[in-house]
Amino acid sequence: MKLWKTCLSLGVLALAAGCATPSANRDYTAFREARPRSVLVLPPLNDSLEVGAAEAVLAQVSYPLAESGYYVFPVAVVNEVLRQNGVQNAEDARAIPADKLRDIFGADTVLFIDVKKYGTSYAILSSASVVTLDARLVDLASGTELWSGTASASSAEQQSSGGGLLGALVMAVVNQIVESTSDYSYTMAGVADMRLLAAGRANGLLYGPYSQRAGTD
Repeated sequence: MKLWKTCLSLGVLALAAGCATPSANRDYTAFREARPRSVLVLPPLNDSLEVGAAEAVLAQVSYPLAESGYYVFPVAVVNEVLRQNGVQNAEDARAIPADKLRDIFGADTVLFIDVKKYGTSYAILSSASVVTLDARLVDLASGTELWSGTASASSAEQQSSGGGLLGALVMAVVNQIVESTSDYSYTMAGVADMRLLAAGRANGLLYGPYSQRAGTD
């Protein structure tokens, strides 16, 4: 068990080293002019078939944002405030006007996340847990979109296909056991969050004011 946990941790670190999907000709003018200090993360919109996908993504979103140099409003507190004000789902949260969100929370920006893919698919010779996310960062003072991005993570990125047909069959059995006995999609959600929201990546977020690297990008 300890060996499995060690291998899993190393695998996640390796996967997180991947980059978010680049976008051509990104303009950071509005982002730099806004100079946001804080981020309000609303409940993600779940377009996948997995019921717990949004919660898995939201639970791991604060770390990369904080490491990028931003104050992140505690997601559990935000969800409770929304709930007490009659907002029960992601669709209702997105319907709240920007100026209203700013009045309630005092945040500089709001982050909208769409979970496009989440879950494990099985095939005869392969299985993989895949998470794909889209995100937009919007200035709550002006309503201007400051940044948008997309990122994916898949457990298949570290699966070996060597050893011929027999080797592939053995690996398929091993991978399916691993995927079915562990919440690997949750792990991939954390990797996708890092790829999407860690500053310093190509076409990613700029470093925030609480980072030692603020203003270097």
